[in-house]
Amino acid sequence: MSRRSTTLLKGSGVGYRQIDSRDSEERAFLIGIDSRKSGSASTSPSKALAPGKGQAARDSAALAARGSKAPHLPQFSAKESLKELRELAVSAGARVVGEFLQRRDRLDPATLIGSGKLQEIAGAAASVSADLILFDHDLTASQQRNIEKILNTRVIDRTQLILDIFARHARTREGQLQVEMAQLDYLLPRLGGRGIEMSQLGGGIGTRGPGETQLETDRRKIYRRIRHVKQQIENVRRIRAQQRQRRESIPVATVALVGYTNAGKSTLFNALTNAAVLESPKMFATLDPTIRPVTLPSRRRALLSDTVGFIRNLPHTLVTAFRATLEEVERAALILHVSDAANPLSAEQDAEVEKVLAELGADAKPRLRVMNKLDLLPPQQDNWVDDEHTIYVSAAKGIGMSTLLERIDRMLSSDAIRRIHLRVPQKEGKTLALLEARARIHSRAYKDGLVELEVEAPESLVSRLREWILS
Repeated sequence: MSRRSTTLLKGSGVGYRQIDSRDSEERAFLIGIDSRKSGSASTSPSKALAPGKGQAARDSAALAARGSKAPHLPQFSAKESLKELRELAVSAGARVVGEFLQRRDRLDPATLIGSGKLQEIAGAAASVSADLILFDHDLTASQQRNIEKILNTRVIDRTQLILDIFARHARTREGQLQVEMAQLDYLLPRLGGRGIEMSQLGGGIGTRGPGETQLETDRRKIYRRIRHVKQQIENVRRIRAQQRQRRESIPVATVALVGYTNAGKSTLFNALTNAAVLESPKMFATLDPTIRPVTLPSRRRALLSDTVGFIRNLPHTLVTAFRATLEEVERAALILHVSDAANPLSAEQDAEVEKVLAELGADAKPRLRVMNKLDLLPPQQDNWVDDEHTIYVSAAKGIGMSTLLERIDRMLSSDAIRRIHLRVPQKEGKTLALLEARARIHSRAYKDGLVELEVEAPESLVSRLREWILS
């Protein structure tokens, strides 16, 4: 049984609307904020990730140096930011039943948008039986308490929503630990003054709190849990370091996929490696890292790493907690920055990715921009041309995959390719099979029980063929 509502509500200087809803799903009412004075689209930037003085100019210069045609980066409008919040809410399992866009010259320090507007929102949310209110803004603990008192409804800010999505999508023990660490850091300053709803660590769309136990809201116990989780994460980092050390003992380069959430990284990963990583239009569908081998045109092998997607104002607690996972990006020989070419805000999204890479210390790594979703671009335009820094592909349609692999092959310097002449006895079947599998053979001739070959092979293979190399 479902209940549908299509009433259009209007407010003075404010727009909000109701959307079809069903009783079986948790109903969310969205609040977007357009602060004209600050020039912000809707959400104030996270202090931990905000660029320092002159950083915006450096980001623009870096993008221009990498082939960006527009050094002036577009900004999220309030409506576009609210649309992104809607996608986040759907990814968290909610049904959006209403939206409210508030424009203010100055944000209210106590309630963000003023008690009068909150009373108006309370009526609109009650008319659609909203279960929770989602703010497209980070709320302080006191702001959240004040707003909940007026609305008499559960209130969630943008950071808590993202944390809930991560908790839903974490499958491995490593991912669950990292999400729990971020949730505990978020919860700790919000313990004071909360009511009975904080008797267990709920919150988020599906009240999916960190961990599997009901933690009491006692700071001492939460600090103890934080210490335990930190120790578990350090164990994960140590194991990853050991695995990485074993990989690095063999000359196989790692290529890391990074990009804004829902840019198509997992689809591209599957297209290049024939893996079966989950592909979904929902945001943050991929959370746990995956590494698979890929064979390049030169027959060299590389490791391709799929990572969690970034997002505007990514909570710093997540960047910190997921540092063990994102170390694959730090140690990669090449970074493939995947962009959604069909998104009108791809340049702004790319700038957000650059900020996170800078925080990870990976902004100086060799970079290749991969403009994905070429199949969604207008066919009549002819300016979608590859250049030194950028390649256009469609991972979903398999367009441009061979060109991308060729470019990756040229950009990787480890295990360099050598062209050599060989004379191998025909009885050395194992050696000949190895050449077929791992070298590019340009010529082959048979004479007196010997096979003379001209091949291109990686240095790691050449070192094993020295006795057959002709001077």
